[in-house]
Amino acid sequence: MHSSAVFLIEFGAIILGLGLLGRFAGRFQFSPIPLYLLAGLAFGEGGLLPLGTSEEFVAIGAEIGVILLLLMLGLEYTATDLVSNLKTQYPAGLVDACLNALPGAAMALLLGWGPVAAVVLAGVTWISSSGVIAKVLGDLGRLGNRETPVILSILVLEDLSMAVYLPIITALLAGAGLAAGSATLAIALGVAGLVLVVAVRYGRHISRFVSSDDPEKLLLVVLGLTLLVAGVAQQLQVSAAVGAFLVGIALSGEVAEGAHGLLSPLRDLFAAVFFVFFGLHTDPASIPPVLLPALALAVVTAGTKIATGYWAAKRAGISAKGRWRAGGTLVARGEFSIVIAGLAVTSGIEPRLGPLATAYVLILVIVGPLTARYTEPVAALLGGRGRRSAGPSEASESSDPESESESESDVAQDRDLVPSPDAPAEK
Repeated sequence: MHSSAVFLIEFGAIILGLGLLGRFAGRFQFSPIPLYLLAGLAFGEGGLLPLGTSEEFVAIGAEIGVILLLLMLGLEYTATDLVSNLKTQYPAGLVDACLNALPGAAMALLLGWGPVAAVVLAGVTWISSSGVIAKVLGDLGRLGNRETPVILSILVLEDLSMAVYLPIITALLAGAGLAAGSATLAIALGVAGLVLVVAVRYGRHISRFVSSDDPEKLLLVVLGLTLLVAGVAQQLQVSAAVGAFLVGIALSGEVAEGAHGLLSPLRDLFAAVFFVFFGLHTDPASIPPVLLPALALAVVTAGTKIATGYWAAKRAGISAKGRWRAGGTLVARGEFSIVIAGLAVTSGIEPRLGPLATAYVLILVIVGPLTARYTEPVAALLGGRGRRSAGPSEASESSDPESESESESDVAQDRDLVPSPDAPAEK
């Protein structure tokens, strides 16, 4: 059979299969990411039916998928929002980094994988999935909750941190020395800072230049600009993903809204291809040996994410129920963890890192929506049992005015589950 015909059959089967998996996941209201990863495992090396002709195209599509994921993430925020979040929520970002990156680094060192793998695995366990969490918040009707801005602030700080983190691991994985690595980081910080300054001061002019009433022209200009900037960023060893993220930040207003609507289907398509591509390069037989460490890491970092959200919400004055909801919502890992692990797999520093990251993400992308839904009621149930088993003196303490006021705020917050029609729209 002609090679082009084989390619069309293979790639068509991949896209059709992804569409059916996405419909299946939508019917049961959970993220399709684990199904995409499993599809990649099934058709990759060591799988049921390895692909041949279409693999190179899938690799290119996967790279475009990462770029579009970061572009769409950048379109959600304005440069002013990012600066404001940095000023007000940076303590929560520091707590988030310490509590969730250290377990990953410790696990890599315990397994004897070395310091570079430790830095990579720290990133895998640190970053929550913005895509999964945004979908969960919408599905649960919590976009108008008082704890939601705290959750979004933590996610924004994590996304911003990637502008620094990705160039660091890119340099480490490339085996660059201290001088070269420092130069790469300096370039990354300089470019990121310059783009933020330009976006704050001249964002309207950039948006006006890109703007077009014709959807076709707007799509071509935004997509072309993004790929161009991503390519230049990669050439400077900054990271194509960070370049795309900064393009998204620079666009605002109607241009951002229009580009978001036009690019969403492309993002979904190529992002699905990206997850499949990662699965293609993971041998299913390599997962069982790392399943126990992945499960242990998932349990520990689910707890640390809950603690992070609880602390950040408490600091913002959110009531107890909202604190538990914030913590449970942050548990899911997904696209960024796979992006980071994918860089390590490509460099070949540790063959077991890819399978461990796959198993880890599979566990938490399934568990994440469950913790978002059930962490608060479980905490309330356990708290109720504790009060019932308390003595008379402890019971009397629980009825003081401060407890009553918090209880009233909990009730008020529970009523604020659906965003108001008058609430300002996001970027």
